[in-house]
Amino acid sequence: MKSIRSINVVRFEEINSSGARVVILNRPTKLNPINYEMVSKILTTVERYEYDPAVSCIILKANGKAFSAGGDVVSVICSSLAGHWSYPMQFYKKMLMASYLLATFKKPVVSLIHGLVMGGGAGLSMQTMFRVVTEKTVFAMPEASIGLFADVGASYYLSRLPGSFGEYLALTGARVDGPEMVACGLASHFVPSKSIHLLEKAICEQLLSSSTASNISAIIGRFSQTPMLKQDSVFKRLETVINKCFSRNTVEDILSSLENEVTSGAEKWIKDAYRSMKSASPTSLKVTLKSIREGRRQNLEQCLFREFFISGHMVRGTVNRDFYEGSRALLFDKDKKPRWNPPSLELVTEEIVNRFFEDMDDPDLGPLRLPRRSHDVITAKL
Repeated sequence: MKSIRSINVVRFEEINSSGARVVILNRPTKLNPINYEMVSKILTTVERYEYDPAVSCIILKANGKAFSAGGDVVSVICSSLAGHWSYPMQFYKKMLMASYLLATFKKPVVSLIHGLVMGGGAGLSMQTMFRVVTEKTVFAMPEASIGLFADVGASYYLSRLPGSFGEYLALTGARVDGPEMVACGLASHFVPSKSIHLLEKAICEQLLSSSTASNISAIIGRFSQTPMLKQDSVFKRLETVINKCFSRNTVEDILSSLENEVTSGAEKWIKDAYRSMKSASPTSLKVTLKSIREGRRQNLEQCLFREFFISGHMVRGTVNRDFYEGSRALLFDKDKKPRWNPPSLELVTEEIVNRFFEDMDDPDLGPLRLPRRSHDVITAKL
């Protein structure tokens, strides 16, 4: 028997016969951007699910053609410009908490990722136990183009992709499809879109309340396929080009390496990567690279704490206001002519970059508290 709670921006379905709980992002006309109300409801409800013995697993999905276009940047910008800067940081806190909760959930979580998934939407889904994609799934992290950085756990999961593929995705905002997501490890399974509803039905109907990850894996295995990469897939260029260019020590060296490829008659995707980085915020590129590289040697908790610090500086504009300028140019005025400050990579000094990684002395904001996973509550103060 199925019951439905909440008919607003996020829906919760309870499959009482199997103990499955379905969490549905429900802003389809706007491509499901995640706002404060959505993440608050997800966090509160999923926390309850974890300790409810009647709950066997969670299915995370979305209504519409997109899984999620990311966090609701427009609401963040509008609130900040109106003087309510604490609202976006409270929202961001909850995003990090929800990301951590789903990533470390004590019961199986199955993300059915159909359509576009970016930013905060990726942060909620990319670290769950099962990440099912289709031929219509598209992943991207374009934050540097609006003066932000790859966040909500991205410095953890992108830094663990093969070679320098994580740096490539974070610095260029390049899009990868479902088969590429499976090949690089972003996704765990590929299921044709025509079978997604059948898979969900099978999980909801065939599980027992004592279901295990192996039970769910077996069910998904009946529907999953081994996808074929397209001939022009960028992941096929990992060893020959991506690692060579994106393993360089600095953003300047990466761009120089890409420029050499371009002048040598490179493929279109290399030219696109070069143009994307040249148009992005120089500061965001350097912050992103440092964040990914630090993430490679840190655990998830450390990555989320660091991302909390960086985001605080970007929202407060304590170092520069590239986040607001990039949002103006791409989301509001849409002139696509951001005036970055500093305007070039050579003017973004190491001192400037390091300031984004420092603590902020702001007693009004309070600490980031991640869900309890040991005897002590894990906290970090911004």
